[in-house]
Order: sequence, then structure tokens, then C-alpha cells
Amino acid sequence: MRRSRLVTAVAAALLLTTTACGSGFDDNGGSTTQQSSGPADLKIMIASSGDAETKAVNDATAKWAAASGNKATVTPAQDIVQQLGQALAGSTPPDVFYVDAARFADYASVGALEPYADKISNVDDFYPNLRQAFTYQDKLYCVPKDSSTLALIINTDLWSKAGLTDADIPTTWEQLTAAAQKLEAKNVVPLALGDTRDRIGAFLVQSGGWLVSDDGKQATADTPENVAALTYVQGLLKDGLAKYPSALDAGWAGEAFGKGKAAMTVEGNWIKGALSADFPDVKYTVKELPAGPKGKGTLSFTQCWGIAAKSKFKDQAIKFVEAMTTTEQQLSYAKAFGVMPSRQSAQTQYTSEFPADAPFVAGAAYGHGPVNAPKMDSVLADFDTGLQGLATAKPQEVLQRFQKNAQTALGG
Repeated sequence: MRRSRLVTAVAAALLLTTTACGSGFDDNGGSTTQQSSGPADLKIMIASSGDAETKAVNDATAKWAAASGNKATVTPAQDIVQQLGQALAGSTPPDVFYVDAARFADYASVGALEPYADKISNVDDFYPNLRQAFTYQDKLYCVPKDSSTLALIINTDLWSKAGLTDADIPTTWEQLTAAAQKLEAKNVVPLALGDTRDRIGAFLVQSGGWLVSDDGKQATADTPENVAALTYVQGLLKDGLAKYPSALDAGWAGEAFGKGKAAMTVEGNWIKGALSADFPDVKYTVKELPAGPKGKGTLSFTQCWGIAAKSKFKDQAIKFVEAMTTTEQQLSYAKAFGVMPSRQSAQTQYTSEFPADAPFVAGAAYGHGPVNAPKMDSVLADFDTGLQGLATAKPQEVLQRFQKNAQTALGG
């Protein structure tokens, strides 16, 4: 969930541009590479979250290969942005690879991805917002392998020690402020909040706003809805009701929460593993994020199974992705390393097996994906810098700067 350094991203983008300028691509974003109809030797690159994910993908891949008569090798990347960018710029990229939603448009826009999604069974079963995250110029390119959403995490010990009860659990912005004021009055930092769009962006959605249009062609940052959202967050920061991780001597909000430095945080379901590993004694509960003026809103994070436009084994790669995204396989991955399925048909069984995750699962139905447009890295990094100074900035000026920079990047 942590973005790679900007210099790496720029290098990858330059490599991809080189790829697009070469031969081997047709006019529809696919590749004219000669295909092999025989048994495949698939190369698969993943950005693994750890040993559990690597083992699970290796096991599933070996099972598929044995049943299909193909070969397949899984490579966990050390830096998938850099390694994948270099590979796609070459003549023999991996056949299948993870593509982060925040990076997808860069790859799709230069013809590096095969648009295979219409060949996957029951593709409409994937959550609509996740399908939107992998749609470029009205074409769904690849299918999401899993999903994550943001929710409100509450330290139940700090909550009760400050005299708060279940009745104080906030479901609106107004209630969030009220609960935070009660905590602050007891000398408890109310909320540890990540200082980038990947957390603060949820407030934009709750206010009815977002940074770009759904088709990724227009900047939509300078609106009253977005101004209201940043003004609300700014108020929390100014009043000491929310603090960024750096103010709590922590690398990220989950660490501050785990150390007991804040009673609440806004994080994704990956926090479960972090707390279990590093702060096993912390007692907490998970709730949906409080609704804003326009209702509920959260952010979704996902990756798809990308297939290289230059792959010689597209048919076999599609069959591999089909096997990796069945309901049964997604539930197996969920048990192995804690991700949530991207298929709606898996929701009931997943929630039954992991009832504490119900708030995360609920958010999958209305979560908003990242900015889905190419050439936006530097614009988004600059916006994050503005958010990091939000406590003393003018919210509308932060948004206007993004509006101008984004519209330039988007082509006018």
C-alpha cells in the first residue's frame, strides 16, 4: 500500500513509453506477437505481501500447471514498478503479473496490457467499482484479484477508559467530531490519520467529491464538495482531534494506533496482520467509516491479474487467470493471507468465516478506486505534499493547484 519512490515511477513510465513506440502492438491495445498453441511456460510476476502470499500463489499455480499440462514459474518482485517497467520495455515480459489500480492507466495507455477481461467467466460478478478501476477508454482490460477498503479502527481499551461507550461510536462526521472531543478532553489523541490522498481521499468521497471524472479525462478537484471535505479534515487537525503519523512518532497511522498513541485510525484490512504481528495485545473493533454530507464513502485498493500484450501464451494465461479468480480460489487466498475477494458471489461465505471483517466487506460495495489516468504520478505526489501542510493551508488553494496540474497532465 506504500507507493514507490517517484524517481522509480518516472523511470518505469519512460520505459513504458519506449515500449509503446516500438513494434508489435495493434490498434486495439493488443499485440500482434506470434502465439504458441502448445503447452505454455508461463512467467508470473507478483508483488507479494510476504511469505504467506508467496506460498499461496505458488501452491495455486502448481496445482493449475499440473492439471493443465503447462509449466508456470512465480517470481516475487522486489520492486514491481521498476522490474515490470523494465520487463515490459523488453521483448520477453512476464506473461502474467500484478497490476496496481493506481498504476493501471499508465500501462494500458501505452498498449502494454492485453484486454482479455471479456474472456473471463461471469465477469459481471466482480464488484462494479473494482471493474471501473481497470477500465481504460471504456474497455475493461483485466480482472481484479482481490480488494481492500478503509474502515474506522477503534482501540476499545482507550475508548472505555475515556468514558466512551458503544453509543459514542460515530456514524457521521458530526458524531466523529463529538467522540473526538470527548477523547481529547481525557488527554487521549482521538485519531491517527494518514497524511496522503490514500486516506484523506475518503473524506472527499463522503462529501460527494473526487479528484477526476470517472472516465479519467477531466480534473474535478476544485468543487465545493471537495473544499468542504478538506475544511472538515483541517478542522480536526487544527483542534488536535486528528494527528498525522509524523506528529505521533510513527511511520504510518497503523503503527501509531498499535502503540496506543491514538484511540482511532482510518486504515485498511491489512492492519489486522500488522497488529497481530507487532501489537498482539491491542484490543480493537472495526466499524464502517462515518458518513459525510453525501453519505457513506471509503476508498478501495486492488490489483488485477495483468497479461502482457507481448505474451506468446495469451490463451493459456487467460485460463490461468480464470483459475486464480474463481470464488473458491479467492476464498482460499483470503484464508491464506488476509485479502478480501473481488467477486460479489464470495461475499456471504467470506463474511461468515470472517465476521469481524464485515465493515471492510460492506465498503467494497461503495468504495472509490484511485485516480485512473496516466501520467499523474508527479501531480498526485504534489497533491500529497499539499495535504501534508493542510493544517495551515487554504483548502481551496490546495485543490486549485491540483486542478491546474491535473488538467495539464490530462491534456488541457
